[in-house]
Amino acid sequence: MSSPSLSQQSSHALSRERLGLALGFVGMAIFGGTLPATRIAVSAIDPLALTALRTAIAGVASLALLIVLRRQFPPRRLRLQLAVASLCVSILFPFLMAVSMTAVDASHGGVVMGALPIATAFVAVLITHERPRPLFWIASIAGAALVVAFALRQGGGSLSSGDLLLFAAVAASAVGYAFSGRLTIEMPGWEVISWALVIALPISLPAAALFMPGHASAIAPGPWLALLYVALFSQWIGFFAWNAGLAMGGIARVSQMQLLQPFVTFTLAALFNGETITPQIVLFAAAVVATVAISTWTRSPNAPRPRR
Repeated sequence: MSSPSLSQQSSHALSRERLGLALGFVGMAIFGGTLPATRIAVSAIDPLALTALRTAIAGVASLALLIVLRRQFPPRRLRLQLAVASLCVSILFPFLMAVSMTAVDASHGGVVMGALPIATAFVAVLITHERPRPLFWIASIAGAALVVAFALRQGGGSLSSGDLLLFAAVAASAVGYAFSGRLTIEMPGWEVISWALVIALPISLPAAALFMPGHASAIAPGPWLALLYVALFSQWIGFFAWNAGLAMGGIARVSQMQLLQPFVTFTLAALFNGETITPQIVLFAAAVVATVAISTWTRSPNAPRPRR
């Protein structure tokens, strides 16, 4: 049998890259709905109960998938990293974000969370000992300053409790994403998030039972559907599409999709939360996105590729 021609190989590579970009877009869009869905959920479900329930539901689904596919537990040398990722992504970030959504709008949170790629890149640089160009640091500092300035302007000159919680959520998520990124060198991305959720089950399952709303039957369908969204999509399935997209389309190109996330959040917040998106919010978000783009482009291009 003859080997594929150069043109066939090129066409296959292009198709694979396009599929990677499409999957990256799907993952980004799923993540963009997290804040609006969380705001709907916390209107009727306590943030602590929401965190426990979403992590438990995603953890049980992850355990079922891992058992069906007969995946072996990660080796001992990876377990500390996995535990850190689990704590940050499965427990701290969802809880901090849920509490913040009781104090600020989803569109407001979308601007603050827009700095998450910068924070993640910063943590990744620290743990991988990369040496990015000076422009990376300048852009990162500028992006952080813009987010703080936005929060101060919205808060009348002071940071609200919601802002402080969002900043803490960004920090927790950045650490979790950075360690998850390191783990994707050793195992597929979907498996990383699945094991992270399974590791959290000894905490999330008892907590879900303990904090289950006593008035569950009186809660409208909307908050329950929002809970299922953040549990199955934001917490789990979104990572399948995102990590597969990174592997197929390349980290450098697909990660740029994340620049669109604040604007997806704004659109969904307007549609489902009835929030008014002011020109000031859009301008600050655009400025933050610009700094994210610069910091991404000027970071070391030799970052390792994740496994599928």
